[in-house]
Amino acid sequence: MGTENIFKLTIGNESLHYKSNVNGVRIVNFTTSKNLIVKRDMFPHPNLHKYNLTCPDGKTRIHIDHILIDRRWQSSLLDVRSFRGVDCDTDHSLVFAKVRECSAVSKQTAQHFDGERFNLTKLNELEVRKENLFEISNRFVASENLNDSEDINRAWENIQENIQTSVKVGLGLTNWKQHKPWFDEECLDFLDQRKQANIQWLQDPSQSNEDNLNNVRYYVSRHCRNKKKEHPKAKNEALDTKILKNCI
Repeated sequence: MGTENIFKLTIGNESLHYKSNVNGVRIVNFTTSKNLIVKRDMFPHPNLHKYNLTCPDGKTRIHIDHILIDRRWQSSLLDVRSFRGVDCDTDHSLVFAKVRECSAVSKQTAQHFDGERFNLTKLNELEVRKENLFEISNRFVASENLNDSEDINRAWENIQENIQTSVKVGLGLTNWKQHKPWFDEECLDFLDQRKQANIQWLQDPSQSNEDNLNNVRYYVSRHCRNKKKEHPKAKNEALDTKILKNCI
């Protein structure tokens, strides 16, 4: 998209290009029909922070990957720019947007989440469910003799504490799911190599640095793919070994 005055209210005048092409005109028509606005081209930034795609010749820079937002909420978008140094393993640079959300939040919903979750799946077992009900009943025995003059808020806090303590003792806490168990220190080392190669290519976009970056990307992708395939195989082998030991 360019900086034509006829499109100024929709796309702004901070684009890297001067004239819109066919795809740019399509975006303008789409945003106009949906009451949207292209907010990225309305923030003044150096040209270094505008383009997010470099052609294979290393000289041609393209300003694409825009962010569209409803005109009603356009003031919530504070800034949009591109970051070239972020390692995304792609020829496109990361587009960063700073958003401000204004909403009314009550004190209860604004409380900090402590990260504890009860293991509610145990309630499917009949014995555990009975023991949990029995534990809660015992804790509420002391609450039956409350005076009428006692503060109702304090009484409700006692009820909450009794229930949470009983459930925590009877059910326990659930373990947070560990994502990607195959991802180890060796994978981190490969990612660091890719990051260094990417930084070297950004500082000096020569053909040798580009070839080095492509080779590092290939080896990183192959290594992570092999690690992901080997993990279920190792898990099945360990399970088979455990079954054989039990049979013996």
